[in-house]
Amino acid sequence: MNYDFLLWIALILFATKLLGIICKKFNLPEVVGALLAGVVLGPSFLNIINMQGDNGTFIELSAEVGVIFLMYSAGLETDLKEMKENMVASLITAVIGVIVPLVGGAAAYALYFHENIADYETLIQCIFVGVVLTATSVSITVETLKEMGCLKGRVGTTILGAAIIDDILGMIVLAVVSSLKDTSVKPTVVLGKIAVYAVVIIALGLFITRMEIVIEKADHMRRAAIFAFTFAFLLAYISEVVFGIADITGAFFAGVIFCRSKIRDYVDLKVHDLSTVFFSCIFFASVGLKVQLGGMSVSLWMFAVVLTIVAVITKLVGCGLGAKVCKFTWKESLQTGVGMVSRGEVALIVAEKGRQMGLISEHLFAPIIVMVIVTTLITPILLKIAFKKQDAEVAKA
Repeated sequence: MNYDFLLWIALILFATKLLGIICKKFNLPEVVGALLAGVVLGPSFLNIINMQGDNGTFIELSAEVGVIFLMYSAGLETDLKEMKENMVASLITAVIGVIVPLVGGAAAYALYFHENIADYETLIQCIFVGVVLTATSVSITVETLKEMGCLKGRVGTTILGAAIIDDILGMIVLAVVSSLKDTSVKPTVVLGKIAVYAVVIIALGLFITRMEIVIEKADHMRRAAIFAFTFAFLLAYISEVVFGIADITGAFFAGVIFCRSKIRDYVDLKVHDLSTVFFSCIFFASVGLKVQLGGMSVSLWMFAVVLTIVAVITKLVGCGLGAKVCKFTWKESLQTGVGMVSRGEVALIVAEKGRQMGLISEHLFAPIIVMVIVTTLITPILLKIAFKKQDAEVAKA
């Protein structure tokens, strides 16, 4: 057995905390330090840790548990009343926030490489680059907003709702585009699965509500946390494996189902302890560990820059416009747009599926990874700028 994973864990925990403290000294979110820790320890700099082999698989799986805990906690802290009030805003924000990046990404690829979109195969590739840009990874945003005390505000709730809808819309778009390449993929089947999934979530919510008396008897007891954790991981598994919906979406809904329960605070405390001390550190570091800056030509570097700029602007404009349509202030619209900028693991998953299906060429994968990493790194910084101290105080009130 190779015990390097023990050394890797020690280095990740130490580096994420150290760089987190340093970032905090410069008035930056600690999560930025955790992301940078992965970049420093990974192949781009010190090359101490990589994502290859069994040890890399262990880091990858631990990171997945970390993001599940993160989204479960976000669900537990959700204000259902506020989410219902902002559901229309979340829907409109998500829809426009998918359309604008889709068009922008396709246009950027076609114009940069002077592609002939009259060719069917080329057109599909252009559209798929746009599909990658439609993704939103809200996990970084959630951690940053929690750190600033803004997660429960109007903007934070809208971002959470929009990100969940965004995932579903992105999956529909992916299915449609995939069906254009592979006729075995049926968009109607995907839509049917989403409909059934919604029914399952509602049914589980009603069931847990009926079981509330039994569950609350275990308040502040270890079995309450074990039961709640079991439910979260089970729903995450069902979402990913049975319905093809991201496991983090299932984890979020699991938290939402328990958000009004008497055991919520106790469970959230246990989730926070496990997540903060171990799993979240590995998750944020793992994002940085995936950065590999070598082997790219000048042309691909330039495309990575173009793609990143388009990725940022299209989410700012798309989601910001959606929020503005719903009568948000200009400042709230900007904050909403910024909160949706991070692409994270969602875009990587979409890109990988595209590569497997031949929807995207191998040489484009590196620029996409650069785009994902940069948008993930800058989102906490942009959020810090977009939210003022008084905003956090209002959100807490």
